[in-house]
Amino acid sequence: MNEWLFERKALIGMVHVGALPGTPRAQASAADLVNQAVAEAKTIVDAGFDALIIENMHDAPYVHGDRLGPEITAMMTRVAAAVRASISVPIGVQILSGGNRHALAVAQAVGGAFVRCENFVFSHVADEGLLVEAEAGPLLRYRRSISASDISVFCDIKKKHASHAVTADLSIGECCEAAAFFGADGVIITGGATGQPTSVNDVAEARRAVSLPVLVGSGVEPASIGPLFEHADALIVGSYIKSDGHWSNAVDAVRSEQAVRAAVAARGS
Repeated sequence: MNEWLFERKALIGMVHVGALPGTPRAQASAADLVNQAVAEAKTIVDAGFDALIIENMHDAPYVHGDRLGPEITAMMTRVAAAVRASISVPIGVQILSGGNRHALAVAQAVGGAFVRCENFVFSHVADEGLLVEAEAGPLLRYRRSISASDISVFCDIKKKHASHAVTADLSIGECCEAAAFFGADGVIITGGATGQPTSVNDVAEARRAVSLPVLVGSGVEPASIGPLFEHADALIVGSYIKSDGHWSNAVDAVRSEQAVRAAVAARGS
């Protein structure tokens, strides 16, 4: 599934879609949201990224799971379809918070390759509240029910923006093993928050624990790409490729190209 991860170390760019209709910070029209996302996707791909993911991070503060309105799924589908039509690389979808079935449905509708799931195994205490139930069981049943088994589920381990006192007795490696046992297609290792560096030691521990693809999901910058690629199969780059290195700004072509050059150097090709 998604063999492109194994063909070479992959660089995945992040498109943070503008605040969607009905969310507290919404300002742009639907057409403007689509146009901005498509423009940023093209910039990322033109720089040489291997894949990209679209995410609704501007929708903060988030509601979780079934509290997400149908307008969110509808708008993310419209954006994802336009992005899919404009580029040729694989695309993924994440819908915050906990919109994992929503993301799968969007990916299935537009020909997406993967989704990102933050609460796949174990409960979490996140900034949006208590995430009581692990997503793996219902999510993979839903994936089967809509015939979307070709869409990979990459899951965060000890998700960022969360407290992990509840699972403090579980190591990164043990959590990765649980994710593999529960059917994850890949694990994502991050720092504590968006833009914060991911520990190379944590990535190495994940690599030792599972044979699944290991992805890095925060704080990637040119200087860290080489060390991270020693253990990871793919790096998701969000904050660094934005103007001034801040996730909420527009994608910057120069910074995107800098990340790609560092990846090429690290891969030796």
